[in-house]
Amino acid sequence: MSTAISRLRLPADFFYQLSRASVRALLLDYDGTLAPFTADRDHAAPYPGVTERLRCIVQECDTRVIIVSGRPARDIPRLLGLDLPLEIWGCHGCERLFADGAYQCETLDTARQDGVAEALEWLESEGLSRRIELKPSGVAVHWRGLPAGEARETRVAAYRALWPLRRLRVPLTEFDGGLELRATERDKGYVVRTLLRELGRDACLACLGDDATDEDAFRALKGHGLSLLVRPDFRPTMADLWIKPPDELVRFLRHWAEMCGGVP
Repeated sequence: MSTAISRLRLPADFFYQLSRASVRALLLDYDGTLAPFTADRDHAAPYPGVTERLRCIVQECDTRVIIVSGRPARDIPRLLGLDLPLEIWGCHGCERLFADGAYQCETLDTARQDGVAEALEWLESEGLSRRIELKPSGVAVHWRGLPAGEARETRVAAYRALWPLRRLRVPLTEFDGGLELRATERDKGYVVRTLLRELGRDACLACLGDDATDEDAFRALKGHGLSLLVRPDFRPTMADLWIKPPDELVRFLRHWAEMCGGVP
């Protein structure tokens, strides 16, 4: 079981390796990890202190900071408010926005494009048009912020609409506050495996995330880096450690900067 950093010394062996590493990478989920959940997804601002710590890590710590989010990649820079070039993987690995602005996106085959179109029709027939988010990788339904009864009804209607499309053999994944049909096999584990190949065996990596979609990343990183579950309440996880935002999150980022020569 993972243990909160507040009840544990920071992992000295990892940070010693970090201080000596020639290649460093910090992989970060956005919603629920760097920013608290909010019903207004267009205004999901980071926790206080996060942007400043990340700025230090990017500018002073020779660290490749990579955002790995379920959101579309181009949503992140505006929300994060960090006017520095970052690499961003969006839609659970379907999109890749490089720090230099280059962009890649997986192309869905015709059958899966048709499946997403069908999903939209079924969701609209359930009266969920206002709850739909269309992504390059599929479609999501959000119920975060709704009254409990309405949230339950929305959840049931979303499952009713999307469950038959499992015939496409693609994930139907419930996240914190919604349900998503991803018309792709890519997930955050795919991102971690790709980066491990690119960065090489000597790279020092950490991955931070909060919900079930981050477990794929934690699993892929086992034996190759440090994974941290970031959330107020513990849940079973593949992560190595559990930390509570915002204080322990900011503490972790500050310690990263200190060990890499940044100004704390």
